[in-house]
Amino acid sequence: MNPLLLGRCVIGGILMGLANLVPGISGGTMLLAAGVYPTFVESVAAATTLSRKLQPWLLLAFIAIPAVLAIGLLAGPVKDFVLEHRWIAYSLFIGLTLGGAPTLWRMLKPMPARAGIAALVAFVAMVVLAILQESQPASSTGEGGLGGLFVAGFAGAAAMVLPGVSGGYLLLVLGQYLPVLDAIDAFKESIRSGETTLMLQAAWPLVSIGLGVLLGVSLVSNIMRWLLKRHREVTLGALLGFLLGAVAGLWPFREAVPPELNDTIRGVKLEHEEAVQAARQADERKYWLTESYQPSAGQIGLSLLLVIGGGIGSLLVGRLGGDDEDDEASESKSDPAC
Repeated sequence: MNPLLLGRCVIGGILMGLANLVPGISGGTMLLAAGVYPTFVESVAAATTLSRKLQPWLLLAFIAIPAVLAIGLLAGPVKDFVLEHRWIAYSLFIGLTLGGAPTLWRMLKPMPARAGIAALVAFVAMVVLAILQESQPASSTGEGGLGGLFVAGFAGAAAMVLPGVSGGYLLLVLGQYLPVLDAIDAFKESIRSGETTLMLQAAWPLVSIGLGVLLGVSLVSNIMRWLLKRHREVTLGALLGFLLGAVAGLWPFREAVPPELNDTIRGVKLEHEEAVQAARQADERKYWLTESYQPSAGQIGLSLLLVIGGGIGSLLVGRLGGDDEDDEASESKSDPAC
């Protein structure tokens, strides 16, 4: 097996893991950047048919293991940064998101009318989801939280397969972004404590996430292969719409506000002053509702620079995979089934 290919798989896995921690950048785009996107999709498809060949399983291992390690090591720092510096993080996320659009555009051009319609529908859907998310409190990992984490794992898996779709952003609109990072961080802390009971308790949320990821990767990768072969332009148009619509949910100038009586935090209505005071504790701030505020001139200027910088960075990453994108596009267009 080509050592260079294995090296690209490792790099792609690390980038994919980081992408799934960051709302606004796609794990699929990172695989494109590393030049292993077609390899990943084909390997997943082979693995889901329980192929007896070693190569697809080995390639998946060289992608998945670095991705898991990147997520495990950086989940805590990324969560803290988003909580403490939302406007900086989200400004960068906006740039990263918009910078991924040219990658999909190059795969799609010239855009036919049906692709434009698909892009518009997908864009509107993402805007509606963003509005709904801002009007509701985040989900929790408490009662019923394992089901939400399963869905979150499935959503993150979709982003591993779909270039341009951000797993981190999907977790945001599902209200599971911080709960997923919390689950990862809690498991790390339980390992440090060395207590078996704590490790078992902390493992259950990760099991739910993992099952969602496995199911999501298996289903979505095969669906993606079929859609790209049968309905390539419409599929890529929808992905472009999802990508551009994602920006609607990344307005940076919002801040958490202390809860009041009758607010709903973590699915519980605060009907007593004691409950309000408990919800105002520092470690509960990630579940508070947010509201827009008027930024300073300095914040606006730095935010614009971060958007531009993030866009340039994402654009450069997308350009790294340009040759593979063009090859894949040519193969898809020449396929008689398209």
